Amino acid sequence: MVRRRTLEQHIAVFGESGSGKTVLLSSFFGSMRKPGQSAKRRFALVADKPAQGTQLLKKYYDMRDNAKAPAPNKYRADAYKFSLKVKSAQGSAAHFDAVRMVWHDYPGEWFEQDVSGETEARRRVDLFRSLLRSDVALLLVDGQQLLDHAGSEERYFGKLFGSLSNCLLAMKDDLLEDGQPLVQFPRIWMLGLSKADLLPEMTASAFEELVIRDGGHHLNELREVIQSMVAGDQALAVGEDLLLLSSAKFTPGQIDVNERVGVDLILPLAAVLPFERHLRWAKSKELPARVARELLSSSTTILAVLGWASGVLKNLKLPGPLGAVAVGVSALLASRAANEIIDMADKRLEEALENAVQKHDDLGAILTQFRIDLEEAEESGVLVRSKN
Repeated sequence: MVRRRTLEQHIAVFGESGSGKTVLLSSFFGSMRKPGQSAKRRFALVADKPAQGTQLLKKYYDMRDNAKAPAPNKYRADAYKFSLKVKSAQGSAAHFDAVRMVWHDYPGEWFEQDVSGETEARRRVDLFRSLLRSDVALLLVDGQQLLDHAGSEERYFGKLFGSLSNCLLAMKDDLLEDGQPLVQFPRIWMLGLSKADLLPEMTASAFEELVIRDGGHHLNELREVIQSMVAGDQALAVGEDLLLLSSAKFTPGQIDVNERVGVDLILPLAAVLPFERHLRWAKSKELPARVARELLSSSTTILAVLGWASGVLKNLKLPGPLGAVAVGVSALLASRAANEIIDMADKRLEEALENAVQKHDDLGAILTQFRIDLEEAEESGVLVRSKN
């Protein structure tokens, strides 16, 4: 009997009140549920809690049909679980019960202002513990705030990064176990420029330059706070990955939900960016063994799926598509096959996608397409990925 499992990736989204978290989540789910998307993408995205899915779709339809932006969820701390239902259960997909993304929404009020008492303070700590499984933390930089602070962007960055630093410091003693740095902690802290349509000339590279020039000092302070909480802080990227985000095009009396930027990259970023980054860190960094094991907990599985889909692992004598996971981690990382999979780009990725499609390996094709999406986003100026 084949043992089946869930491939689960987590992403935590941070942002001040009004930065666009609620609109982003509604736009993300609504756009994934458009007719014809499941055939195009080879999967259907469903909300594990139907009531949450209905709520998100209502907000999306209100934007699309009534030009009504959703109200922010003040002080709401929700986790949204989305499952990818693949078209068929052949190939590597046959070894999974589900492929799931968990979206953690962190209330902006909780890092903008002090909590009102012990009960709220405990809720904030408990919520943060729940998102420690996240590989990617997305911090929204509000495009409207950048416009409002034109000429004084440093003040805005100081407030944004400083608020998050203070929030983490306030919870630090409660989060650390016996004062010891955490092994399980978000290690990729990405900056997302929300409402990027308000800054139409901005590219991801220009956004990076703006952050470094006017907010670099404050970003370094945030990095130091996070480093103080994490074991193996060599495996950490804070503000080194940047993304342009526009959930829709807002004009008086109309919200065009088809005019999106970066929203379709949320799934690829949650699924395969940590895979690529964690393997590179494990190969090139001197990390404590327990940190390396944590980084590789899901990455070796994804490596096996991509390797079998592309044909790179076809010569390994393994019992099945996920047999590569049973290979010693050190041997797998040192293998030429692992290097080939990690370093695939452009034409090689296209060939791997074609190979997966021909083998009817839907999960392998989906993950390979995600990698292609990230490559294309960098080329188009929507995304900057860390070289670290």
